[in-house]
Amino acid sequence: MPAKILVVDDETSQRELLSEMLGIEGYLVDCASDGRRAELILRSSSPDLVLLDVNLPYRDGFELCRVIREDPDLRLIPVVLVTGLTEAEDRLRGIEAGADDFLSKPFDRAELRARVRSLLRRKEYTDELDRADQVLMALGRSIEAKDPYTEGHCARISEYSVLLGQELQLSSDDLRALRIAGSVHDIGKIGVPDAILLKKGPLLLEEWEIMRDHTVIGERICSPLRSFHPVLPIIRSHHEKQDGSGYPDGLRADRVPLLARVMQLADVFDALTTERSYKHAVDTGAALAQMQIEVEKGWWDPALFRVFVRLVADGHFRHLAPALNAIA
Repeated sequence: MPAKILVVDDETSQRELLSEMLGIEGYLVDCASDGRRAELILRSSSPDLVLLDVNLPYRDGFELCRVIREDPDLRLIPVVLVTGLTEAEDRLRGIEAGADDFLSKPFDRAELRARVRSLLRRKEYTDELDRADQVLMALGRSIEAKDPYTEGHCARISEYSVLLGQELQLSSDDLRALRIAGSVHDIGKIGVPDAILLKKGPLLLEEWEIMRDHTVIGERICSPLRSFHPVLPIIRSHHEKQDGSGYPDGLRADRVPLLARVMQLADVFDALTTERSYKHAVDTGAALAQMQIEVEKGWWDPALFRVFVRLVADGHFRHLAPALNAIA
């Protein structure tokens, strides 16, 4: 498919000129005359490249560039600032806003062609990485699909974890890691035989040893992707406990990564409040009471658990699991 390029300029002659030049090269071109219209196109069509004028009505190029960089769905789109501004300060503002390149007016056709091709090659590479990310996330969800009792588990703990992370005012990168980890935290169970994974009743000691390996296997599966590196500590450590009795490394207290501590609360809560092949679901109050006992045993982070309880009590999770009973 031809690459899609969005040209944003308030001058009709500049839009027409760029459209003609890029169309000759075989690209699909869309245009916007102001920042507001450009943002609508960005969110509806997700172009492969944006050629962005600095001086625009409603929202200037610097501001729109920052919007692109702060949106997880848009942040990988290359942005070229097309401007007549030549001052170093203006270029610095563009770099701080997240621009990938600059093109000065009046621009040279050969330079335009070279810069566009270079950035589109990079975009193709990042798209390939993104597709690899999606494959791993789909693989993680396929583990869930093996067991009808765990339907929706990945989506729920992603949302529980992100809501808790937002309450803790974690960074956008940490929230992204939590969301991804919801889908892939148990991806290592692909190495666990179905006879063990779907067994009704308690596991034998040797079966339990095989099950415990899923955290290390999952880390190994995801480690080749650089974009998954922030997720690896969650995958490996979400079964650790504050008292050191967890696995695979027997970490204690703050040595258990913060994001893993966040996700394990979501994981335990969802396991308690949903039907499983080996247990019945309990209501919200009973689940939190059981988790409180485990906090007192030294398993979960007590400070995080207090925040988690408040979120549940305030009804933040009700839309995710409508069957949950309110706390008595």
